[in-house]
Amino acid sequence: MSESDWVSRFADEVIAEARRRDPDRPIVCASGLSPSGPIHLGNLREVMTPHLVADEIRRRGHDCVHLLSWDDFDRFRKVPAGIDPSWAEHIGKPLTSVPAPAGSEHPNWAEHFKAPMAAALAELGVEYRPVSQTQMYTSGAYTRQVLRAMSERERIDAVLRRYRTKEGVDDDGSVAAGYYPYRPYCSQCERDLTTVTGYDDETTELVYECGCGHSETVVLAEHRQGKLAWKVDWPMRWAYEGVVFEPSGVDHTSPGSSFVVGGQIIGPVFGGEPPIGPMYAFVGISGMAKMSSSRGGVPTPADALSIMEAPLLRWLYARRRPNQAFTIAFDLQIQRLYDEWDALSAKVDTSTATAADAAAHGRATRTARGALPTTARPVPYRTLASIVDVTAGDEDQALRIVRDLDPSRPIGSLDETRPRLDRARAWVLTQLPAEQRTRVRDEPDTGLLASLGDDERESLRLLAAGLDENWSLPGLTTLVYGVPKRLLGLPEDVKPTPELRAAQRAFFALLYHLLVGRDTGPRLPTLLLAIGADQVRKLIGT
Repeated sequence: MSESDWVSRFADEVIAEARRRDPDRPIVCASGLSPSGPIHLGNLREVMTPHLVADEIRRRGHDCVHLLSWDDFDRFRKVPAGIDPSWAEHIGKPLTSVPAPAGSEHPNWAEHFKAPMAAALAELGVEYRPVSQTQMYTSGAYTRQVLRAMSERERIDAVLRRYRTKEGVDDDGSVAAGYYPYRPYCSQCERDLTTVTGYDDETTELVYECGCGHSETVVLAEHRQGKLAWKVDWPMRWAYEGVVFEPSGVDHTSPGSSFVVGGQIIGPVFGGEPPIGPMYAFVGISGMAKMSSSRGGVPTPADALSIMEAPLLRWLYARRRPNQAFTIAFDLQIQRLYDEWDALSAKVDTSTATAADAAAHGRATRTARGALPTTARPVPYRTLASIVDVTAGDEDQALRIVRDLDPSRPIGSLDETRPRLDRARAWVLTQLPAEQRTRVRDEPDTGLLASLGDDERESLRLLAAGLDENWSLPGLTTLVYGVPKRLLGLPEDVKPTPELRAAQRAFFALLYHLLVGRDTGPRLPTLLLAIGADQVRKLIGT
C-alpha cells in the first residue's frame, strides 16, 4: 500500500502489537462516546478511525472486535439550551437516571441520544460491540478493578500529583481528607455530590457524605452505584478489555491529560499496557466554528446522512489521516465535494486512481461484510439539486428532466437516481437559503427584451435555433458555451481567451435575467432542461 494509506499502516502496527501481547486473543480496537447530548460529526471521528482500522484487520482475515463504550454512567452536567430548566434537578445523576427530553420515546436521557447515533452507524456500515458503562458498573463487572484502584490509591495519587494544579477537591478524586479514585452516587438523591471521608481496605467499608445532607457507610465489594474517576476509569477499561488500538482527541494528549495519565497508571495498578493509537484532529463544518456538543444546533451524523450518501461521508473520514483536520460541507461546497467523489469513482472504474485514493474509495464503498448501498445512476449532485430546486420537488417534472439528461441512455424511473436524489432534495429544502432558491419567470421581461442590442438579440436567436437539436445535458452545455464563440466568429474548439470568457459571462447573465430574474442561478444546461424548450423560447422572446 502507498505510504499515504494511513489505514493500512495502522493495521500493520496493530496486528504486530497484538501478536506481541497475546497472539491467541482477538484484536481489540475501542471507541468511547458520551450520550450527554447530540453526538456530533466531530465525535464521529472517535468511531470512524478505529472502525476503518478494525475493518482493514478483518479484511485480512484476523479476528478483530471494535468495542464502543457508551459512557452512559457519567454524570449529567448541565441542562442544554432548549430543554426545560426544571431538568437542573437531575444534574449530578447518571445519564441513564435522567428522564429523556419531553416527548421522547426513549426511557432515559442517555438512550435518547444514543439511538440516532446507533442508527447512523448502522447506515454507515460500522460494525461494533456496544458496551454500556451503566450496565458494567451496576452489574459488578468492574468490582475487582474498583477495589484494586482503591487499594492502590496512593500510587495513583502520586501520578496525578505530578499534574494537579490546585489543592482540595479535584475531578480526579482528590479531597482534603485524602485521595479516593471512586465516587459513589448518593442512595438518597442519586447524585454524585458526594465526598468519600473514609475507607477500610480490609472490610472495604466506604463512608461518604453527600451535599444533600445524606451520609452513609457502604461495603464497596458489594456497592454498585458509583464509578471510578475518569483518569482511572479509562486505563482500567484498557486493561479489562485488552484494548490494543484506541485513538484520542487532541484534548486528551496534552501533559496531564487523560491519555497521558492513564498510560502511567495502567501498568502499575491494573497490570496492563496502554493502547497504541493516533491523536485525531477536529472536524469542522463549512461556515461554523469548532464543534462542541454543549452548543445547540451542532450537526450530527444523522444530519449529514440526510444530505449525503453514506459512502461519501465515510470517504471524508477515510481519505484524511487522523491528525489532519477537515471540513464537512453543508453549504454549496457539498456540490463541489460530490464532483470530487464522482471524479474519483470514474478513476477507480478506469483503474487510473492512485493506490491511496483507490484504497480510500474502497473503504468508503464497502466493508469487510460487503458493499454499502449506492445509487444506480449517479446523476451529478449539483444537477439533481438544481432539478429539485427548479421543479419545487415535483417528481413528474423531475423525471421528465432526468430522462432528457442523456437521451442515449434514458433514465426510466427516479428510483434509479436514489438515494442521491433524496439527499439532494433534503439539501435544497433544509440548507439552501431562501434567497438562493430559483423562481422561473412566468412571463417574459418585456422591458429587458426591448432594450437589447443587435448582438444580444442574435445570441438569443442562435440559442433558440439550437435547442431541439441539442436537447440533452451535454448538447445544451456545448450550445450555451458555443453561442458567444459563433458571435465572435471563433471555431467551436477554440481555447478560451479573456475576450471569449467575458462574452460568455455576459451571455449567461443575460439568460439568467430573462429566465429567473437574477444574475446567477443553477447551471444553465440544467435550467434549460427544467424549463422546457417552448417556455425558454417564450422567455427569451424568440
